[in-house]
Amino acid sequence: MIEEDVDAVIRGLERDSISFEDWRVLVTGGAGFLGSWICDVLVAQGAVVTCLDNFSSGLRSNIEHLLDRENFTLVEHDISRPIFFDERFELVMHLASRASPFEFERFPIQILKANTLGIWVALGIAKKHRARFLYASTSEVYGNPPDEFIPTPESYNGNVNPVGPRSCYDEAKRAGEAFVMAYRLEHGLDTRIARIFNTYGPRMRAGDIYGRVVPRFIEQALKNKPITVFGDGSQTRSFTYVTDEVEGLLRLAGMDGIEGEVVNIGNNRETTILELAELVRKLCGSSSEIAFLPLPKDDPRRRCPEIGKAKRLLGWEPRVQLEEGLRRTIEWFKAAI
Repeated sequence: MIEEDVDAVIRGLERDSISFEDWRVLVTGGAGFLGSWICDVLVAQGAVVTCLDNFSSGLRSNIEHLLDRENFTLVEHDISRPIFFDERFELVMHLASRASPFEFERFPIQILKANTLGIWVALGIAKKHRARFLYASTSEVYGNPPDEFIPTPESYNGNVNPVGPRSCYDEAKRAGEAFVMAYRLEHGLDTRIARIFNTYGPRMRAGDIYGRVVPRFIEQALKNKPITVFGDGSQTRSFTYVTDEVEGLLRLAGMDGIEGEVVNIGNNRETTILELAELVRKLCGSSSEIAFLPLPKDDPRRRCPEIGKAKRLLGWEPRVQLEEGLRRTIEWFKAAI
């Protein structure tokens, strides 16, 4: 299944002659959910890929199949600590960071370091090699937008609680964006910032500590356990299947003439969490009940991107419908659980 999806991403890129063949690319967080998919596509296209990961949230199993490839190298390292490379990179992609809300209270310092010290180290590598730099930021930088900014454009500056339980992630990502712009202004780096919205698909981690909403719901439904919905489930998210997200990120990284751009990469279809729970239960053929739990503090009420910029600059928009993406993800979890 993953090989088929990787091929689909490559076909999407090649429609506009986007290829990373012979590029030397550093992917931080390359053993994580999105990072491992990006490594798969880059290796398949003939890039020379260095995957850097300390396996704090990434999994060796995500990239094990690449270890015997001549154009793939794994470096086990914490990007928040300095590291130097003699080989030259044309592209640095900084994806290293824990991202699950369940991790914010358990690992806040690691999350802050990955997006401040870590991005400083990664930008230093890009500066040394005069490499193009892509930062995987997040829709969390928008915080909790008012309805007049839904769908949310890149020009919206955010409504974020700097001392709330999510601040280690959303404020660190905002600081990371500031680092990127500082290096662009002072050193003239070719930088691009992707604001990623909820992404799902094979290789997402499940379980209470690591599980984000889609894998958590799927795991609960497959085991016929209660599906845990926070609040009344009326809060919305916009779910992007991993192949669409990866293609968007690689278009942003690979296209010329878009230096310095900040682009939303996400699905513009808004779905309530309760609708998601009911759809997952149906697709799993589950007898799970839906259990309602207290809404966490600062949980965003609505989340939906304005993607006109991605369409215009990148020729990108999501193609995989939610039901089809969930079917593929469920099939993967059935084999993995």
